[in-house]
Amino acid sequence: MFTGIVEATGEVRERREADDGLRLRIDVPFAADLSRGESIAVSGACLTVEAHDEAGFELFCSAETLARTYLGDLRPGDPVNVERALRANGRFDGHVVQGHVDATAEVTGIERIGEDWEFAFSLPADLARYVVPKGSITVDGISLTVADLRAAAFATAIIPETYEVTNLSAKAPGDPVHLEVDVIAKYVESLVEGYLD
Repeated sequence: MFTGIVEATGEVRERREADDGLRLRIDVPFAADLSRGESIAVSGACLTVEAHDEAGFELFCSAETLARTYLGDLRPGDPVNVERALRANGRFDGHVVQGHVDATAEVTGIERIGEDWEFAFSLPADLARYVVPKGSITVDGISLTVADLRAAAFATAIIPETYEVTNLSAKAPGDPVHLEVDVIAKYVESLVEGYLD
């Protein structure tokens, strides 16, 4: 489990095609602290550290991961958001994030407002029922609050810290992002459906 509080922006260093997927090497400041086999969120997708050294780590993206994410489009030099899994005795900031990407959407607008930014994103129709104003949503692994909900889109306010620490500073309209809706909304829907039937 993750919280959507990005620890660092990593940089893709290598990509190697494999018969059944793709291997990526990502450089990140805390690579030396990683352990083989641990879960790690890369722009919101939960993956597994296969190997690491002082500078970076390697992971494998399966065909399923590549079908659900834009990770297959990453090239050396691209920035990605990286978060290690939440420790059981750690502080819980953000919100409950599984690292299960629900959809790939895109940035539809960026506006500077004083020191902050407003980012707008497309919202696939099948996810819209899980998104509410002032609710939580994960965008590229970042825990964000829905500031404005529109038809087939939503907007979030981005503070300077989030802009500087994440890959949002490198995004432009048209760029892809991973979305994960609040899993609690999915559980509520599943429970209520049983009573409505």
